[in-house]
Amino acid sequence: MGIDAEYRQLVNVRSARRAAFHAGQRAILPSLPGSAAWGLISGVAMVKGGLAVPWAITMSLLVYGASAQLAALPLIAAGAPLWVIVATGFITNLRFVIYSAALRPHFANEPFRVRAVLGFFMTDFTFTLFMRRAQAGTLPETDRDAWFAGVCSNNWLTWQTCAITGIVAASTVPTQWGLEFTGTLALAALVGPSLNVRPALVGAVFAGVVALLSHGLPFRLGLFCAAIVGIIAASVTDAFRAPPAGAPA
Repeated sequence: MGIDAEYRQLVNVRSARRAAFHAGQRAILPSLPGSAAWGLISGVAMVKGGLAVPWAITMSLLVYGASAQLAALPLIAAGAPLWVIVATGFITNLRFVIYSAALRPHFANEPFRVRAVLGFFMTDFTFTLFMRRAQAGTLPETDRDAWFAGVCSNNWLTWQTCAITGIVAASTVPTQWGLEFTGTLALAALVGPSLNVRPALVGAVFAGVVALLSHGLPFRLGLFCAAIVGIIAASVTDAFRAPPAGAPA
């Protein structure tokens, strides 16, 4: 009987994790058109930037980051040293350090290998969705790693499918279509509903201003500076916000 009870418990645990995974896959569905657009334009840009198709596919699978890929392309085409290309990709993706720090409280109890895998598959879309759900209090109480894995899996499959499609069909997809703007609009639509409290709104305004003023910085450092300033502004605003009525002093 003891073994049977343990088996049923194991089956229940697996069923709960599977349900959380599928719930995550459904949660990301509204954002997939934006991810698809970014993937397609990234694939087209890699080939039109001078990369051979096999190398472009390899880069898409291993790097998995549109901004880093697009920032590295002109350096690769110009024959820049490897360390310059790597450093450019690293600096371009510094914002993911901030993302990871924001997610750490939610996954602090998970093994390192789980956090490392989720970190690799995290994108702007998946991070924004997770934090929006966290702010709204609609994250699952348990199996959050499985839920986030479901979010990331659908996003990764969509991205790679469209990126490889863009790589293979680069000659037939005009860059004048402006597909990258579609991805930006989709991300903006995902972020917008989260700006319903003063700290988030103040942080977004400060980040937007800094992003515009620092647009000319090399290696897209303006995005990193904007993220830092936005977080600081939101944190300061939250610290000085009056406590809700009835809250203990």
